[in-house]
Amino acid sequence: MNPILAWFRRYFSDPQVTILTVFLAFGAAVVLFMGDMLMPLIASLVIAYLLEALVQRLERLGLPRLPAVLLVFTFFSAVLLFALLGLAPLLVRQATQLLQQLPVILARGQEALMRLPEAYPEFITQDQVVEIIADLRGQLAQTGQRLLSLSVSSAVGLVTVVVYLVLVPMLVLFFLKDKGLLLGWLRRFFPDEMGLTRKVWRDVDRQIGNYVRGKLVEIVIVGTVTYTTFSLLGLQFALLLAVVVGLSVIIPYIGAAVVTIPVALVAYYQWGWGTDFLTVLVAYGIIQALDGNVLVPLLFSEVVNLHPVAIITAILVFGGLWGFWGVFFAIPLATLVRAVIEAWPRSVDLGSGADSHGSG
Repeated sequence: MNPILAWFRRYFSDPQVTILTVFLAFGAAVVLFMGDMLMPLIASLVIAYLLEALVQRLERLGLPRLPAVLLVFTFFSAVLLFALLGLAPLLVRQATQLLQQLPVILARGQEALMRLPEAYPEFITQDQVVEIIADLRGQLAQTGQRLLSLSVSSAVGLVTVVVYLVLVPMLVLFFLKDKGLLLGWLRRFFPDEMGLTRKVWRDVDRQIGNYVRGKLVEIVIVGTVTYTTFSLLGLQFALLLAVVVGLSVIIPYIGAAVVTIPVALVAYYQWGWGTDFLTVLVAYGIIQALDGNVLVPLLFSEVVNLHPVAIITAILVFGGLWGFWGVFFAIPLATLVRAVIEAWPRSVDLGSGADSHGSG
């Protein structure tokens, strides 16, 4: 026990470290135990945080705070309405058509798989193909059961969506308009010695802001280019596939590889093996290459580079905890962990460590 107590006294006797630890533990506890209940509030905070950069840019151009907030909120409302009234009905229509044609698509895919042992007997056998098809049928059966359960609870889901559509924009407006008032009220509960916490927040604020805003821009650009390309090539379900391809950039390395499967399946169902099929796959590969080698370096040049192992670990951990949103914020959360580790005092001299953090 002595080494553990010595380590604890070495670090946690510093009030700066204690305050930072309390903030991190409190934030993690709120998200873990009250995340579902407070999801509209958390979503509103995230959206307001992202829109705050636009508000500050307008303020630097000389526009007062309130007109800048109203202008940015109007833009946000217009984008939301376009997504709900313009994109959502088209996506639902294409998803319904895809589900209706899914048995035929899978049958065509099964035929192609059954021909693989004849063409490449040294790589795959007939038994392996039968096992793959059986696994796919099992996955489809589970997916059908999930869709049935979702349809049964659709009334509750509809009420939840309506509540979100009313509550979240209203909270976003209040967070933007009354930012100074709310922060002033919160500061009353904060201790004075917060140098280490402020240092970590400055690092994380810069990295998270750049990453999330850049990721949203990347989703829009990749999705738009993919939709334009697939439409010009005449691929069915172009909008639905473009949305899936756009969202796939959230998961580095893995997303692009996984989304190749539905793109290839739809192209094969529509044209079979041939020039059109290869053209779609080549175009998709070019889009992914441009995204990884041109767009990502331009958008994320200021974001701290993380090792691929750290990125995949963060996706697995935070995705397992919080699902889609955990995956989306996996890299910012990994950046937070890295900022805390780098800012954590390593010196035994606690007095000098506290002074240096207080001056930051």
